[in-house]
Order: sequence, then structure tokens, then C-alpha cells
Amino acid sequence: MKKKENTKLNRSWMAAFSVATTAFAAHAGGGFATGNQENTWFVSLGWPAIVGVAVAMLLLSMTIREGQIMMNSRGLKTYKELFECLYHPFDKLELLFELFFNIMVLMVVASCISGAASALTQYFGLNYYLGTFVIGLVVLFLTIFGVDLIRRASTYMGVVILVLAVSIYTVGLLNGHNLLDVMRVDFSVHGWSQLPKAVWNGVTYSAFQWVTVPAILVCGTSVLKTKQDCDRSMALTFTLNMLGLGLAVLMLLCWQHYYLTQPNGTTLPTLTTLKSFGANWLVALYGLVLFLCLISSAVCVIFGFVNRFENVKFLQKVENVPVRRALVSAFIMVVSMGISFVGLTNVVKYGYGYCGYLGIAIIIVPLLTVGFYKNRKFMKENAQDAKVSFEEAYEKN
Repeated sequence: MKKKENTKLNRSWMAAFSVATTAFAAHAGGGFATGNQENTWFVSLGWPAIVGVAVAMLLLSMTIREGQIMMNSRGLKTYKELFECLYHPFDKLELLFELFFNIMVLMVVASCISGAASALTQYFGLNYYLGTFVIGLVVLFLTIFGVDLIRRASTYMGVVILVLAVSIYTVGLLNGHNLLDVMRVDFSVHGWSQLPKAVWNGVTYSAFQWVTVPAILVCGTSVLKTKQDCDRSMALTFTLNMLGLGLAVLMLLCWQHYYLTQPNGTTLPTLTTLKSFGANWLVALYGLVLFLCLISSAVCVIFGFVNRFENVKFLQKVENVPVRRALVSAFIMVVSMGISFVGLTNVVKYGYGYCGYLGIAIIIVPLLTVGFYKNRKFMKENAQDAKVSFEEAYEKN
């Protein structure tokens, strides 16, 4: 009996880990890997930056948890069904999430394309269109073969990204200005004045990151069997994302004095910083991290879009499922390429920002209030024990 329980526990943690690494891989996109996102939303605020990061990752993990519990306990299949359930009896409010999600898909894929173009040009002098074509083919392949491939690929990419990113950011942190001195000087100049802005940016950041969540939720539907599984998965999600984003922000804080004075420094702050070390091996590793980040984020975001629209009526004439998914993926990538011409910084600052404000109102607040209440009521009525499977609770209901 004890061996059986240990096996079940190990499976629960492995399932939680696979979803958490998928969530990290989805979060670690072009804006994250280049450092542009960290600089725009956190580093520019000085010492309160790390507070903003903690707020962002905590809210993101908490809202994903509520969304996952609601989706799994009711047997929901898409984000459309999830938000209809959340907003019920005002089901049509789900269209607000549709608006948010579709705009953000364009923004995120555009940031991946723009980040790839900027980085590959600096690395290899590679033609912009050739680079985006290669990345487009890889993303297209991964998004047309279903959720199992997405989860496995994202798990592997997430682990590699995390290990390499932590190593790179740690080296950068140790080679920069003393972190405590940087924070002390910043506090002496600005005091507490930037703290409210950092907290607000953290809330906004958590909201626009929800563009990656539909794919995460779909990945979690088949492996997170109980509320306890969801709790473990979200605890790991917070830990991994806090570690990756936190280290990136702290490293850039120590190097802000340098990259702000360099050409393209604010567009590609991480690469600009690493090049100053004179360590080619570190720059090469970063190139791998950047490529994986661009791929992982684009894959998760596009797959969430594909999962929602692959079964719409006008596409039912295409009987081959991979072909149908390929058409949806190709469409969104082509549109995003046009947006990428406005530049990575503008996409991150304005595109993400305005969508983040919308996301606070239609995602963060509803999930942490109405969603929390509905989930607690449902689980209390149908599954007193957190270890009771969602299937049992659903059948009981």
C-alpha cells in the first residue's frame, strides 16, 4: 500500500513539474530572453523591481491555479468554455477575453519575430527574412501535432532554458556592480517613490502573461487529476518563474549603467551585457537560450490560438487535422510578421501594456474573486478531499 501511495505521489509531482516547466517555457519568450521585457517593466524602476517581479509571479500562479481547477473539475476543453463558466450567467462577457487573447497572440508572436531578427542579425549577420522563415517552420511543426507533443517539447525546453538562464544570469550577477550597493544608491536617490509603480507593473505584467495560459491549461487537463495536483503545479510554477525572472532582473540592475549607454542596449540589454564580458562561450550559450525562448513562447501562444479555432465551422471542410492546424498557425504568424516591423521595444511597452490593463479587469480580478468562490463552492459540494479526482467530482455533480 505504501509503495502504491509513493508511486502515486511521484506521478503527481512529475505531472506538476511538467506543467510548471511548460508554464516557464511559455513565459520565457522573446521579450524575456532579450531582457527588453525586464528592463521595460522592472529594472528601470530601480530597487523595487524585485518586489514587482514577486507580485507578478504570485498573481500569475494564483490565477492559473483557479483557471486550472475550474477547467479540470468541470471537464472544460477550451478557454472559451472556461471564461463562459467564470462569467456565468453573463456568458457573453467571454468575448472580452477573446479580444484580449487575439490581440496578445499577435503581440507575443510579433515580439518573438522581432527579437529573433534583432538577435540573429547581431549574432550572425543573418538575413531577417531567412531567420524568421526558419523559426516559423519549427513553430509550425510543433503546433500541428497536438497537446502531448507541446507538453513534452515545452518540458524539455523549459528545463534547458532554466538551467542555462540561471547559469548565465548568475555569472552576470557576479561580474557586475555589487547588487547591494546598486540598491542602496538607488534607494538613497529615489527612496520609496517607485514602489507603487513596481507593484502596479507587477499586476499588469501578470495580466498580459495570460496570453500563454490557455495552452498551459490545455496541457494540464490530462495530467493534473486532483486539486492537490494543481496546488503542487502552481507552487512549482511560481518557484521556477520567480527564479528565472528574478535573476534576470537582478543581473540587469547591476549592469543598467552599462547597457543604457550602448547602441541597441535597451533593445537587447542581456546580449549587450554579456558581450562586454569577452567570454564567447557565454554569448554562445545565451544564443541557444534565446532561440529556445523564442520557439517555446511562440509555440505555446500559437497552440492556444489553434486549440480555440481549429474546429470552427468554416475549417471543418479540411478533414486532415494537422493541415487544419497548420492553416491556423500560418495565418497568425503571417499577420504577426507585419506587426513585428514596429520594433520589439514598442511591442513590449505599448502592445503588452494596454492589453495588460484590460487583462487586470477581465482576468486577474474575476479569477481571484468570482473564480475562487465558484471553485471553492464546487469542490466543497463535490469533493471534500483535495485528493479526490476531478473525474469523481464531475460525475458527482
